Amino acid sequence: MENVKNSILREVTPLSDEDCFMIFSRVKQEFTFPIHIHKEFELNFIENGTGAKRVVGDSVEDIDDLELTLIASPNLEHGWFDHNCTSKEIKEITIQFHGDLLNDHLLQKNQFRSVKEMFAKAAYGITFSRETIEKVRSQMYSLASEHEGAHSVLKLFAILYDLSQSKGMRELSSRSFNINAQNYDSRRIERAYSYMLANYNLDICLLDVANLVGMTGVSFSRFLKQRTGRNFIDSLNDIRLGHATRMLVDTTHSVAEIAIQCGFNNLSNFNRIFKKKKQCTPREFRENYKESKFFL
Repeated sequence: MENVKNSILREVTPLSDEDCFMIFSRVKQEFTFPIHIHKEFELNFIENGTGAKRVVGDSVEDIDDLELTLIASPNLEHGWFDHNCTSKEIKEITIQFHGDLLNDHLLQKNQFRSVKEMFAKAAYGITFSRETIEKVRSQMYSLASEHEGAHSVLKLFAILYDLSQSKGMRELSSRSFNINAQNYDSRRIERAYSYMLANYNLDICLLDVANLVGMTGVSFSRFLKQRTGRNFIDSLNDIRLGHATRMLVDTTHSVAEIAIQCGFNNLSNFNRIFKKKKQCTPREFRENYKESKFFL
């Protein structure tokens, strides 16, 4: 089958090395920017955008009237699109900042540990709960109205810290869809995931991976859950689904071919797991993504 992978727009932002961040506040009637990537981290707030579609990696979802998403990877494609949005007064605040604005030395400090953990999750895109958005909304508007000087940087730090302390943040893209972002801060987890990434298309089990890192099955399962929030089966399926969604986006292979190549033992099992995770079938996902993708 012919590979139909197309280039994604790499945005060159106006953020200079002399600035800590850039903020763009606008009221608009439609979303016009294509799916894109950029090296800067991005925090995007949207109000009155009910029915718009958010695409982050292989996550395709409709948004509510309040939306706040953080992207912290230079290679994670993302974009927002009109879809079913009929609002003529969409409010959007976009903050772009350097990935090293809070450098590694600062992020190692106890007071910033939660921010470091949030950035690690945001390498796959994270979206925040309505409760969290309502708590930081006034801070976002305050920063948009006064974004000059050192105090504005402190305001941004406060927003990021408050977000890192919030409950209900949710990762969007599958981890293996944006494989360059992998970072687990544990040699055992890194080794286990490297093995699963290399062998996801084979019939592997918990004991295979546990033996690899010198642990019992029970101990490794508990360790994996503590470090990643996922058990072994969920971790393996997430890797397989990441590869599957990438193939749905980038190739013309049939759904059945993709299922087998990604390690699922049959098509019905693949469809069931895919729909549970993505709330749509693989075929629907392919069509939804194509509708959103601008080829440049």
